Amino acid sequence: MRVVGIDLAGVESRDTGICLLRGSHVETLIVRHDDEIILTTVSFNPQIVAIDAPLALPLGKTLDSKECIRNCDRELRRMGIRFFPINFAGMRKLTERGIRLRIILESRGLRVVETYPGGAQDILKLPRSKSDPERLRLMLKNRFSLYGSIDLKLSAHELDAITCAVTGRLYLEGKALEIGDPREVLMILPKPGDLIV
Repeated sequence: MRVVGIDLAGVESRDTGICLLRGSHVETLIVRHDDEIILTTVSFNPQIVAIDAPLALPLGKTLDSKECIRNCDRELRRMGIRFFPINFAGMRKLTERGIRLRIILESRGLRVVETYPGGAQDILKLPRSKSDPERLRLMLKNRFSLYGSIDLKLSAHELDAITCAVTGRLYLEGKALEIGDPREVLMILPKPGDLIV
């Protein structure tokens, strides 16, 4: 099973974390530019690409709309998971970049899904990457029997990219939720409970 997880930055001047997950083997990279993201992802030939970024707008809305909430965002709110709205400050650039990269990657024949590592970490009862990165690294490694780059000290971007990739793997295994409206975008998150050990 080959999955790419991407913790996308809003702009090319900031770090984007990428995880290439082959079975249980983890390789992480830090890149900045769109062409690096595209080349790395396409050359890995994944079954699915799970991106931490908004990949679509709400139906009939623009980023300038006063109420710019998607159905998947409403579901997150109902689940008690914290998130930033897509038209909030720096999220605007991230949303524009996420949509652009989704279109490019799909045009290359790849299946692209939106995920949210903070939400996945909450559901899996893992610490968020910025609160306790070392504990998150160890828990991801042990819970999912991962090896490779996971054995090294990793940045929050790499840990979130690994979380995205693991969520993509769970989705391929039928152990993930799809939340939202398919006419906008479906967000994938791990299913709560015993299925994910």
